[in-house]
Amino acid sequence: MKNDNNRNKDHLDIEKRKFLSPSTRENMKIYWYKFSRNKLSLLGLGIVIVSVFFAIFAPFIVPHPQHIYEYVDFSNASLAPSSEYWFGTDIYGRDVFSRVIYSFRSAMIMSVVVLGIAVPVGTGLGLIAGYYNGTWIDTLIMRITDVFLAIPALVLALAIASVMKPSLMGSMIAVTVMWWTWYTRMVYGIASSVSKEYFVKNAELIGASKLHILFKEILPCTLSPVLTKMALDVGWVILIGASLSFAGLGEQPPSPAFGTMINEGAKNLPELWWITIFPALGIAVVILGFNFLGDGIRDMLDRGRQ
Repeated sequence: MKNDNNRNKDHLDIEKRKFLSPSTRENMKIYWYKFSRNKLSLLGLGIVIVSVFFAIFAPFIVPHPQHIYEYVDFSNASLAPSSEYWFGTDIYGRDVFSRVIYSFRSAMIMSVVVLGIAVPVGTGLGLIAGYYNGTWIDTLIMRITDVFLAIPALVLALAIASVMKPSLMGSMIAVTVMWWTWYTRMVYGIASSVSKEYFVKNAELIGASKLHILFKEILPCTLSPVLTKMALDVGWVILIGASLSFAGLGEQPPSPAFGTMINEGAKNLPELWWITIFPALGIAVVILGFNFLGDGIRDMLDRGRQ
C-alpha cells in the first residue's frame, strides 16, 4: 500500500512538472500576449468579469434588495436619477439600479444553460455528420439542421415560447431548441474537411475507434472557432432572452429582467426615460463586452497570427 501511494505521488509530481514546464508557461505567455495586444479585448474581459460578479453577488451589493420582487412605494415612484437612486425609480417606487444589477443574474443563467446544452449537442452532431460525410447519417442530421435554420431564429424562439408557460425556464428551452443548429453547421464544415486529412486516415489504419477519431483527432481542430463563437453568442443569447421577456414570453414580473423592465418603461416614454434607457444600456454593454472578448479569443487561438 505504501509503495502504491509513493507511485501515485510520483505520478502526480510528474504531471505537475509537465503542466508547469517552461514550454507550457511560455505558451501561456504567448496566448496572453496575443490576447492582450488588443485593448478592446481587455475591455471586453473586464466587462465580462464585472457582469459575472454582478450575477453572483447581486443580492449582496444592490443598495435596495427589498425592491427586487414584490415591493411598492408610491411616495417615491417615478423619481428621476439622483444621489439616492442612481438610475431613478419606476412607477412602483422600486430602485431601477438595483433591478438592473439583479437582471444580470437571470441573463447569465440563461446564457450558461443555453450554451451549456446547445454547444455540446450541436458540436457532437456536426462531428458525426462531418465524419460520415456523404452517408445517410450526414443526410439525416444536416437536413434536420437545415429545417431549423430555414426559420428565422427569433420567430422560432417566439413560436416555441408561446406554447409554453411564460417563465425563465420556458425562454431557456425556446432559445436552446434553435441555437444548436449553428454549431452543427459550423462544425460540420470543419469536420468534413479534417476527416480527409492524413492524420485521420492514419488513425483509421491503425485501428483507432470511432470515438477516438471523433474526439481526439477531429474535435481539437474545431475548438478555436467553437470557443470564439461561444463568447460571441453569449450576448446574442441574452438579447434573444430579453426579446422574449419584452414580448411577455420570458421571465414574468415582479422578477427583474432586462426585457420586462424595457417593456414597462416603454409605456412611459419619453417622460420616464430612465426606466427604459438604463436596462437597454445594460444589454448593450454586455453584448459589447462578450463581442470584444470573442475577438480576443479568436486572435489568441489563431495560429496564423503572430
